[in-house]
Amino acid sequence: MLSFSNRNRRRKRPDHRILAPDGPVDRIPPHNLDAEQGLIASCIISDGNQILTDCIAEKIAPQYFYSPAHQLIFDAMLELQKAGKGIDEITLSDALHKGNALETIGGPAYISALVNRIEITTHVKHWRSIVREKYFLRQLIETATDTVERAYKPDDDLQHMLDDVEKKFFEISANRIANDSAQPAAKSIDEAVGLINILQKNKGEIYGVPTGFRLLDKLCFGFHGGEMIVVAARPGMGKTAIALNFIEAAVTRDAKKGGAVPTLMFSLEMPSRELAMRLICAKARVNLSRVREGFIKSSAMKNIVDAAKEYKDAPLFIDDQGGQTILEIRAKARRLVKSHKIGLIVIDYLQLINGTDNGMPREQQIAEASRSIKAMAKEFNLPVVALAQLNRKSEDENRPPRISDLRESGSIEQDADMVLIIDIDRHSRKKNKKGEIDTDGVKEDENRQEVVRRKLLIAKQRNGPTGDIPLLFHRGMTRFENQAEDYITAPEEEANPSEPQMQQTVL
Repeated sequence: MLSFSNRNRRRKRPDHRILAPDGPVDRIPPHNLDAEQGLIASCIISDGNQILTDCIAEKIAPQYFYSPAHQLIFDAMLELQKAGKGIDEITLSDALHKGNALETIGGPAYISALVNRIEITTHVKHWRSIVREKYFLRQLIETATDTVERAYKPDDDLQHMLDDVEKKFFEISANRIANDSAQPAAKSIDEAVGLINILQKNKGEIYGVPTGFRLLDKLCFGFHGGEMIVVAARPGMGKTAIALNFIEAAVTRDAKKGGAVPTLMFSLEMPSRELAMRLICAKARVNLSRVREGFIKSSAMKNIVDAAKEYKDAPLFIDDQGGQTILEIRAKARRLVKSHKIGLIVIDYLQLINGTDNGMPREQQIAEASRSIKAMAKEFNLPVVALAQLNRKSEDENRPPRISDLRESGSIEQDADMVLIIDIDRHSRKKNKKGEIDTDGVKEDENRQEVVRRKLLIAKQRNGPTGDIPLLFHRGMTRFENQAEDYITAPEEEANPSEPQMQQTVL
């Protein structure tokens, strides 16, 4: 026996009171019964139920109709289509009769009146648009009213309530313009072939957000939408420095290669002015310590001014509020992504994110933050770089760090699409005259600034290979750079510190 859901008939009618400046008053929610009748009539008289299929593709559901009778009729049509039966006056009346709803909607006479309401379906798209618009207006009213009631009687934590309200409003906006997320496989195949053609044409050039490091871009082709990239290291190894490298590569990308990528950085540890100073000094290739001391020459000052001008015009946003929860971070990111087309988010660093429930164990709080960061990358379809601390095991055991050394939560390595670990370059560590191990292979560049060798370990990559990438770390400038190619092929030999191509900066 054919049956359909009576959920709409049992649903309690919403409270139509709307808050006005003088208090609650009774108002009729937005609706258009003529458009509803025209749309339902079009579904009944269309050949092959094509109009009903189009309605389903646009996510039109029974609750989109204001009239309870129209809700029941549309629900019955959906059940008929699901059963593979044709839709006309007879089959629809029979389905409603079996569902004990025929008399509720006004009997067969009302269905006949609907069919006779229109002669052609030329304006069905306009009617469908009106029905959708009125439904979303009612949704806005319901959400706003619920928000006011929750504000007067807050049962939840304030931050949870704000995030929930903001999410509901964004869902209304997203659903208003979104079509069904499912798509034919042929479309995905066409998109994949298009991407292959682009890769073939570009001959290995990156197609994601650039990292600024030659070998890393070669292995991962940049950072891509939906990815969570974790950069992990022990304190003092340069996590923030390499994150600023990523930011520099993104916001200063040449227009010929796609232009600048708007970037948002959440700094839970350092104030924004300190980050800005590090960005400027790294770009200008000036020793940060000498800048703090106030002893720099006019040539270096010119480089600083030029770097400051370039960053001032760059699409970079820095949020340095400490002690934020992942809900606060996600809410702020959602607004900036929408208003400024953000293409990259950097979080420094993951273990400083406060838990939404302080009663939870710290490991669960970090796991919650990790899952939310991954969800945020997918929701906004952009890469999110999250810095993270490693525990002491690798130091205690005198070995290279591993992905399992991520501090406080194993869920980080599960959620991450890519895990990058900064380590010392163990090939460059040599014994001194006393038989002690020299630390980090310290050298000096042509400006007598301290340069140490580092390795960036690709410990995990879902869509590509793993491996080690040798880098140079300029401690004075807090900047990473590519190593010379001959060192990459022969890591056991000492690299000439003058090989990296650097601008001449006299301090």
